[in-house]
Amino acid sequence: MAAGLTAVTFSNAQPVVIKSMKAQQMSDQKTRHVKERAVTELKRYAAIAFYLWALFSLFEIHKYAVLREVHMASLSGYKIGFALLNALIIGKVILIGQVLHVGEQLSEKRLIFSVLFKSAAFALLVLCFDIVEDVIVGLIHGKSFAASIPKLGGGGLEGMLLFCIMAFVVLIPLFLFTEVQEAIGKEKLQSIIFHKRSKAVA
Repeated sequence: MAAGLTAVTFSNAQPVVIKSMKAQQMSDQKTRHVKERAVTELKRYAAIAFYLWALFSLFEIHKYAVLREVHMASLSGYKIGFALLNALIIGKVILIGQVLHVGEQLSEKRLIFSVLFKSAAFALLVLCFDIVEDVIVGLIHGKSFAASIPKLGGGGLEGMLLFCIMAFVVLIPLFLFTEVQEAIGKEKLQSIIFHKRSKAVA
């Protein structure tokens, strides 16, 4: 009789054990998926931030080159540091925008519309960050708020417009790349870019 009770108990326990194992497997798969997604997002963030840092640093180098033609000028190290900080902040904003699907309504009509919209929106954001950065540095050095406002592109609204146009143009490749990657998939895009193309058969 004891053997019979043991067999019944074991048979009743089997479904519980199986359910527990399945639950553990699902939990492991979910954890693995979360880790893989986190690594993917971190790589994407690093790539965007590096591109933006290179872009902002080139702006500073270009400004230095122009000023050097007029008079002696030195390349400010803190500007390159601020360029990295701005790149990290705006890179995070871009990722959040992608999560919130900003501009995707336009990509349903034409992908290029979404690219241009995002490039224009973030060009304005870059302008705002550049102004805030120079104002903070100016205030730290004892300048007034008005004196701290940078004279981008020679100053005035025209200079700001020129700065925005440059930022808009150089941001287009970044958003074009990300939009095409979303449309055709990362693997296919990497295959197109990096794999050797086979010669067409005559």
